[in-house]
Amino acid sequence: MKAAYYERLGPAAEVLQVGTLETPDPGPGEVRVRVRWSGVNPSDVKSRRGLRSAAMPFPRVVPHSDGMGEIDAVGPGVAPGRIGERVWTWNAAWGRAGGTAAQFVCLPAAQAVPLPDAVPDEAGACLGIPAMTAMHAVLMDGGVAGQTVLVAGGAGAVGHYAVQLASRLGAAPVITTVSTPQKAALAREAGADDVVLYRDEPLADRVASLTAGRGVDRVIEVGVGVNGAVDLELLRPGGTCVAYGSSVTPLPLPFYPLIAKNLRLLFFIVYHLEPADRERACATLTRLLARGALQHRIAERVPLDDIVRAHELVEQGAAVGNVVLRID
Repeated sequence: MKAAYYERLGPAAEVLQVGTLETPDPGPGEVRVRVRWSGVNPSDVKSRRGLRSAAMPFPRVVPHSDGMGEIDAVGPGVAPGRIGERVWTWNAAWGRAGGTAAQFVCLPAAQAVPLPDAVPDEAGACLGIPAMTAMHAVLMDGGVAGQTVLVAGGAGAVGHYAVQLASRLGAAPVITTVSTPQKAALAREAGADDVVLYRDEPLADRVASLTAGRGVDRVIEVGVGVNGAVDLELLRPGGTCVAYGSSVTPLPLPFYPLIAKNLRLLFFIVYHLEPADRERACATLTRLLARGALQHRIAERVPLDDIVRAHELVEQGAAVGNVVLRID
């Protein structure tokens, strides 16, 4: 099969290769997916650069956890009726050597989720990390129904879904931050009630004005290391910051502002969701997808042969939305 892979860590142009590998066969409890689209996420870039670990986890890695395709074979213990099923994948390359940047991928049957007919093929490659991260951030800890929610980065891959999901699952109002008027338009189309251009406007003052001085109930945060201090100002007493990312580590925690307002910080990584949380998120996402209730922001559709360019787009933050690889 044709696949992209790397055998050492480093810059995309130096380590990513495209070649021919042996087509895998599904083992017990597994399905084989003929991949049509492969999603490129920041975590894929970080793993390839060695930012998560300085050592290769396997002698050769086919990257990317997110993908879309059809099941074309099943292993022992999996119902043959799943063959031909249109699916999206999660955690394909998490703790595994074989991800979705290839014509075929084998993975546990539960990690290939039926994709509703209403969803475009390439959008299926955006669900495992961006949409599921957004969904869990909205659903966790009792959900957002009746709450005022601020989504940091409402035009980003996760933020764009989070704005939609918060709005559709009962939050009101939904506020978001963006860097440009163009991104503000995207966030409003996604369902944001109010948008703050954080480079040009005093964020804390704007949010105070929008909430009549009360503050927001929940912040969904992509960069808690950078934005944590202002998040404390934005939250009402007893409010919650849900953090799924940070470009800064370790995190300095201002103890007295946190305790004085009885604030809560919740952290999660989508790869390690509890089974019950993942099942709930998948089920809720599937219902919304089947109704055609979600927008999918595909920034770039790139051929597998140009995987280097796809990684560089994600690494540089040059794409407004998701970057996906077309697997021929």
